Amino acid sequence: MKIVFILVEPAVPENVGAAARALKTMGFSELRLVNPCDYLSVDARKLAHASNDILENASVYRTLEEALYDIDFAFATSARERWIKLDIIDSHELPVFIEEKGDTINNIAVVFGREESGLTNHEINLCQRVTTIPLKTKYPSLNLAQSVMVYAYILSGITLNLNDSAKADTTQSFRALAKKVDAVMRSIDLGPDKLIYGRLMERISELGEQDIKLLHSITTELIQKLNR
Repeated sequence: MKIVFILVEPAVPENVGAAARALKTMGFSELRLVNPCDYLSVDARKLAHASNDILENASVYRTLEEALYDIDFAFATSARERWIKLDIIDSHELPVFIEEKGDTINNIAVVFGREESGLTNHEINLCQRVTTIPLKTKYPSLNLAQSVMVYAYILSGITLNLNDSAKADTTQSFRALAKKVDAVMRSIDLGPDKLIYGRLMERISELGEQDIKLLHSITTELIQKLNR
């Protein structure tokens, strides 16, 4: 299992450097950046300290959609409730949530938004679920690097536990299932522009490993019948 961290349009080099340091201390190595600031600046390197390799090896993308090209399951982080995703997962619940998916997810992303405005609704909609860090007060909030540190710490245990697991069968992955469900919904004129489409996609994101594989069988039969 691979967990990557994606920062969308970070504006402060020091935040990127501190985020890289947080990732390395928790055993992670892959950082992806979408339209970033000068993340290789002196200020960023100072905060990265002994984690400059994370900065130098970071992949840069033009859009979040491009950064998610190989991701099976993405979590959008948000400090605010959004109408697009009605169910929000607390950060400390992520390990159990991920473990229940078994080998149906192999590549996971945790997506962080802009320092000032966070993620757009469109960007949140590109992810499967929204997660938030429960805080005792609404202000002050955590900054970008602090949020990365919290998620890296929470997820470090599951990464260590599952690093040696066999690579998931992509034909039975959650990502493949989502594509099948999308095909079925579009074929009956219930595409992404319909509210029920979003709710269904959210519901299947809650399924565990066995239910995901069961739904694979059902959707395969449906697609075959619809194509006759």
